[in-house]
Amino acid sequence: MGDKSLRKKNQILEAAREVFFKRGYRAVTMKDIVEACGISRGGLYLYFANTKELFEEVLDREYRTLQSVLDAPASKNANPGEILLMYLDEQKKEILRKDTLAAARYEYMFENRFSEDGMSAKNHFVKTVKALEQLIADGVAQEWMVCESPKEAAKNIAYTLEGMKAAAQTIGISAKTVDSQIAYIMGTLGMVIK
Repeated sequence: MGDKSLRKKNQILEAAREVFFKRGYRAVTMKDIVEACGISRGGLYLYFANTKELFEEVLDREYRTLQSVLDAPASKNANPGEILLMYLDEQKKEILRKDTLAAARYEYMFENRFSEDGMSAKNHFVKTVKALEQLIADGVAQEWMVCESPKEAAKNIAYTLEGMKAAAQTIGISAKTVDSQIAYIMGTLGMVIK
């Protein structure tokens, strides 16, 4: 894909993200995306076949951004505890964002939960758990953390974060509450946040 084509695709993804944020997943049509992007319907179909494919690309993009903290620890020159804290801080920002795609993501997941197509969000969750498990295992091996079961700790962290994302969209959640949960997570691993 050339530079111009890549810029156009990014423009479409940014506009689509805004539309999905405002309208959810189910209510969005390709016409809505065309209007938001200011391009022709044919121009949009050069990049994406339907709203589902487009939404999955928007989700993948956001996942990669959040996951980059876990996936590139060597470049950070940080110990496993610092990396986990950086990751949790990025998650906190996502939880507290006002323009989150959580509602649209849940609509997408409920609509596609029993199909192979719906596995994208589940795969992201599984990859996150595996990356957290490895980070915790490294932290234990390097004596930065204390944990009997890195796999269970990783699942617990991932479920806690997902729960806070849902709470932020339904009952509300404060930065103080998110901070206390992060401190609790770190404390369960033998690390104290000051």
